[in-house]
Amino acid sequence: MKISQYLQRIGLKDIKGISIETLSQLQMQHMLHIPFENLDVMHNVPIPLDVETYYNKIVLNQRGGFCYELNGLFNWLLQGLGFNNHLIAGTVRTPKGTWAKEGSHAAQIVQLDQPYLVDVGFGDSTRMPLPLTGKPQEDVSGVYRAEKIEESIFDLQRKGNDAEWNTLLRFDITPKKLMDFEEACHFNQTSPDSHFTNKELITIATSDGRITLSGDTLVVTHNGEKQEKTVHNSERATVLERYFGIHLKES
Repeated sequence: MKISQYLQRIGLKDIKGISIETLSQLQMQHMLHIPFENLDVMHNVPIPLDVETYYNKIVLNQRGGFCYELNGLFNWLLQGLGFNNHLIAGTVRTPKGTWAKEGSHAAQIVQLDQPYLVDVGFGDSTRMPLPLTGKPQEDVSGVYRAEKIEESIFDLQRKGNDAEWNTLLRFDITPKKLMDFEEACHFNQTSPDSHFTNKELITIATSDGRITLSGDTLVVTHNGEKQEKTVHNSERATVLERYFGIHLKES
């Protein structure tokens, strides 16, 4: 595994020092170049908890992945570059207001002048390192904050159109190892109760919005305006390549 190839995959040649500016650039570039996707889950391709497997898939084969893959590999990159970071576990709050499987989401904390939540495996969420101070922070995708709930427990929240704060994720900043997600990773790629086993989901950030293929519906968002179209089976391979840079040998 080569850091230089990983950086090239996300459109960078090198980095300049260990700083919040560098971390912000790395996170943004990662989210603009590498999609969140569950194609292996839907095709019954086992996903192990192994960073080298993720490197081959995401860097060499130009694919994406879900949280264990994306944050597991990004965690390796940041450590290799000299950052002080560790994986953490979180519980996703669904749009319906229910909680997903407890502790089944992998994200990470990066320690610089203060701790920051960094998550490249959540899909439509903050694109910048988020301090744990509760101070609102805005990017193209919305206004976010990390609200402390109790010792070591925080909520990632996004401000809604009604100005109310909606919780997206509850996370514990206690350090985790990738292998700590063994049960959760198995659940999310095999259980009928997992969000990822129901239909294909591929999504990637763009400079002014997001592109998402959910089942057979393609949604392209530019500056807050959404356009939807139905993708027929004959178009699917072309859509994957055009919008997400994904080429499946058997699609």
